[in-house]
Amino acid sequence: MSETGVVRENLTTLRKHLRAREEDGGLRRVLEAVALAGKSIAHKVRRARIDDDVIGQAGAQNTHGEDQQKLDVMSDELVLQCLRECPEVAVYASEERDEALVLKTASEGGRFCVVSDPLDGSSNIDVAVSVGTIFSVLDNDQPDADTEKSALQPGTRQRAAGYILYGSSVVLVLTLGDGVDMYVLDPVVGEFLLVQERLQMPAERKIYSINEAYADDFEPWVRAYLDHAHANGYGSRYIGSMVADVHRTLLKGGVFLYPPTAKAPAGKLRLLYEGSPMAFVVEQAGGVATAGKERLLEQVPEKLHQRTPVILGSRAEVEQVQSHI
Repeated sequence: MSETGVVRENLTTLRKHLRAREEDGGLRRVLEAVALAGKSIAHKVRRARIDDDVIGQAGAQNTHGEDQQKLDVMSDELVLQCLRECPEVAVYASEERDEALVLKTASEGGRFCVVSDPLDGSSNIDVAVSVGTIFSVLDNDQPDADTEKSALQPGTRQRAAGYILYGSSVVLVLTLGDGVDMYVLDPVVGEFLLVQERLQMPAERKIYSINEAYADDFEPWVRAYLDHAHANGYGSRYIGSMVADVHRTLLKGGVFLYPPTAKAPAGKLRLLYEGSPMAFVVEQAGGVATAGKERLLEQVPEKLHQRTPVILGSRAEVEQVQSHI
């Protein structure tokens, strides 16, 4: 990038890259709408503690009984606003909303369903820890009368998925089912620029990411794996923001675990908003994603806010975890 703010010829914008590789203009417009929402959320994150409306609780709870942060609500509205402007979006389902919103039916041109965790890790925003937006795009496979049900599809049917990480830089990681590409938002020109194509996760790395504070509540197989890790020179890295933890695992290798506990026997992470999109990204980068023994992408959701255990990362490390189940 030059000081004049002109993009160097060897750097490709997200829009240009999508136009070059994706024939479906409708899907491209959906992804551009998500990217626009990410830019808007990034601006709000950067204004934390400067603007009064960013930090703190919103005074309400989401459908999971969790206290909503102001930025949770704001991010959800920004994603919705950008998707409303996209003529191909039929449905928006969000972790922050009880029900899916029908924006257009199939007969009105609604071709896609977008599901999202608008701001993963929002409780960390007041201590400047990285947070992120997770998203997934599915075909609208329902007739007009049942449009909202188009969100309830297994992860194997995703057309695109990814996340936007708001950290020391704003990073967009995206898959359309043919590999994983990484973009970084250039604040000078206001565009996501392609920085790495066909990203590949290391096949093995002795690093695990899990909240060991819950060790007493983990099932025996989780404790057995942790004993193995402790005895074999594994390193531990845990941030507490899924997007940040998965992003590090994607680039550096290792395994990310959010297993069942005595208090959450079905797992805590949401299948549609967190599990499936991240699993799609990880698999497309050569990694493995499971809910234990079962491939995560093959789980068929029965309800919007269904929870799941999540184990994902480098192939060798996930297989090591599975050997203890």
